[in-house]
Amino acid sequence: MKKIIKRIKFDTIWEYLHSNPKQILFRVAVVLIVLWFLFDDYGVVKRIRMETEYRFLLERQKSEQQKMLDNEQRILRAREPDSIEKAARERYNFRKPGETLFIIREP
Repeated sequence: MKKIIKRIKFDTIWEYLHSNPKQILFRVAVVLIVLWFLFDDYGVVKRIRMETEYRFLLERQKSEQQKMLDNEQRILRAREPDSIEKAARERYNFRKPGETLFIIREP
């Protein structure tokens, strides 16, 4: 019984393919072209991934450039005597003679 049903379905599919070969070939070609257009090395999917990565890299470049500018400003300020004294007081708890040093630590 199942073989007969499968045979009937196969026969109807085979008849359809033989009755419209140009239309079937055209549809298969269109599907292949669409798949090629979407998933090729230069396809739409790859293009979208590359655009996303490009935007991410632009943002990263901006942040790195800002860090560079900040570091350049720190270097310029580090040459001033007042900044050296400030850094010594903050980082190393230095104090001037006669000053009382209060260290407040956050829990």
